Amino acid sequence: MTTESTNIKTFVESFDPARSGLPGAGLGWLKALREDGIERFEALGLPTPKLEAWKYTRLKPLEDTRYQPVTDEDGMAALDTVPSLLPDPGGRPRLVFVNGWMRPNFWIDGDLPDGVHLEGLRDVLETRPDWIRERLGTLAGEETSSLVQLNTAMMDTGFVLRVEDGVRVETPIEVIFVGGLTAHPVAYSPRNLIVLGKGAEATVVKYHVGLGAGAYLANSVSDIEVGPGALLRHYKVQAEAKEATHIDTIRARVARDATYESFSLSIGGRLSRNEVSVRLEGEGAHCALNGAYLMRGSEHCDNTTVIDHLVPHTTCREVFKGVLDDESRAVFVGRIVVHKDAQKTDGYQLCKTLLLSTGAEIDAKPELEIYADDVKCSHGAATGQLDETALFYLRSRGVPEALARNLLVQSFIGEALEEISDEVVRQAITDQVVHWLPAACYLAEEWRAE
Repeated sequence: MTTESTNIKTFVESFDPARSGLPGAGLGWLKALREDGIERFEALGLPTPKLEAWKYTRLKPLEDTRYQPVTDEDGMAALDTVPSLLPDPGGRPRLVFVNGWMRPNFWIDGDLPDGVHLEGLRDVLETRPDWIRERLGTLAGEETSSLVQLNTAMMDTGFVLRVEDGVRVETPIEVIFVGGLTAHPVAYSPRNLIVLGKGAEATVVKYHVGLGAGAYLANSVSDIEVGPGALLRHYKVQAEAKEATHIDTIRARVARDATYESFSLSIGGRLSRNEVSVRLEGEGAHCALNGAYLMRGSEHCDNTTVIDHLVPHTTCREVFKGVLDDESRAVFVGRIVVHKDAQKTDGYQLCKTLLLSTGAEIDAKPELEIYADDVKCSHGAATGQLDETALFYLRSRGVPEALARNLLVQSFIGEALEEISDEVVRQAITDQVVHWLPAACYLAEEWRAE
């Protein structure tokens, strides 16, 4: 028996003892959904590079590590340390989960307006099971991803945000998942749901952060519905611990005249994969799907995206930029699909990567599939090193070499950060980028102030 099949068996065998403690254990429909999920996971197995969608990424941590479901004891891990990881709330609404368990002591309601409902998954399954049933099961039968099926079986945490028709949430909502510092490798499976009604507007910032040097698996799935004329700004910062594996699947449906704006920053974890699928289902729908990745050491980051233009007069813009150092590796597979009836589609895609060492590697595969004849679409990918001419220019004006390099990296990534429309969030994510850079970057503000 291979290591891979052994670990598939480990996940399957952990399901039975865990199921009684999972959210909604008393709901018959959810029990059936979970059982179907674990059966499909066992049949599909872990993804391997033999699959085209996983050609450049091997889930070696999942093959080598025997993860266990989280317990309440795991959720109490490092509670004294958690506050030091959290950004200043500034009055913003906030939910915090520690190793999959929501911790009310870190809850900040932030005076959410009427018509906005922010709750934990467990609570919604108890109070509105019929409402959430319609949404949890919508794509379950069609899903071919074994890791999404594993999440469906084991979903043990997560949040639900519902914004009613016409309601605008002015303040960004923060949801923070903290992992690590457990006695053994654990796996937790957030299932998140965001539903915006007609003409609603909201900004959600999701953080995944880690503690300690131990291994853990965060296998997250988010289902998103953006109603007619609504606007959702959906941002994520992935700063997992050194030995963490981070799998994040986002499935968004965008209605007529609605906008889904997304940005993902990846700056940590042993292995991370951000898989985003967006369906533009109504005329006038728009998707802005952007991101940045900064890797060092032997870290591996995979961004795989699909945008489906299903009807006429839809638009998308996709910009990803990355910086790779040491022996790190990144993958970008971006696919824009223009279906037969989607005339007047306007799509743009770009991926650029900066290699800071000869050992770093990027596999980029931008794709266009066009089945309509009246469209405007373009895509491209580029890889390079720091501009030696620009570096010489800065050095000749008295800027130390380390600082000059950092300024050039900041400028390169800054082009992607400009895609973030919310100024508060853009600054917060920019700060994360600055802290990733070597220590010399902290001289940047002092140098600019002279």
